[in-house]
Amino acid sequence: MKKIRMLSWNINGIRAIHKKGALEWFFTEQPDILCLQETKAQEEQVPKQLKEVEGYHVYFSSAERKGYSGVALYSKIEPNNVKHGLDTPVFDIEGRTIIAEYDKFVLFNIYFPNGKQSKDRLKYKMDFYDAFFDYAENLKKKGKKIIICGDVNTAHKEIDLARPKENEKVSGFLPEERAWMDKLFDHGYFDTFRMFNQEPEQYTWWDMKSRARDRNVGWRIDYFIVSESLKKKVKDAYILPKIMGSDHCPVGLEVSV
Repeated sequence: MKKIRMLSWNINGIRAIHKKGALEWFFTEQPDILCLQETKAQEEQVPKQLKEVEGYHVYFSSAERKGYSGVALYSKIEPNNVKHGLDTPVFDIEGRTIIAEYDKFVLFNIYFPNGKQSKDRLKYKMDFYDAFFDYAENLKKKGKKIIICGDVNTAHKEIDLARPKENEKVSGFLPEERAWMDKLFDHGYFDTFRMFNQEPEQYTWWDMKSRARDRNVGWRIDYFIVSESLKKKVKDAYILPKIMGSDHCPVGLEVSV
């Protein structure tokens, strides 16, 4: 049985974070798997030293629209298969999904849509949620063990954001978004962080404009989620709030498979 250490981080622009030197910790940490979201770059725009990393197999999924969305996967273990998207063109053009199949599990690295911009984008977000859910359930029914990571763009419970009452009508904490997360967890998926930590004031995103991070007025919207078949294999899950460089911080998972 091998322990695998995974990290996931919404970096808010791979070129911007590279210029800040904020990815250096990754080269020091050397996780088995690193999932990045919101890369905001086509593959050809990514600096060479981030495309060719010694010891890692590297994959990118980019949006058709330049400077927008996008995810990346760095993996010491070569996946058996890597898929881009959910087989739904309206979602796949935004480059939000990499699905990597390994011997013992299937990993979803996803940058879920934000619904704050408009009613249309909220509908897009909810439709994306449903398309993802159906895709994951189909794999689960085939006996696949599933790990989901990324920026889900929703805080599940009141404990998961600093000001729940003020945000009840804001996308990211709307009743329908939270209900979808209830549905996910009711169908045999587990929020790994809450398996180890029930404390309040544990956040992964802070508004940069209001310097909310200085006051820890945040939201926990980045997750590692596992299917029930992997629950007993999870050894640790945590947040790394001291890692700077983005408006999000990384989250981690250790699993023995």
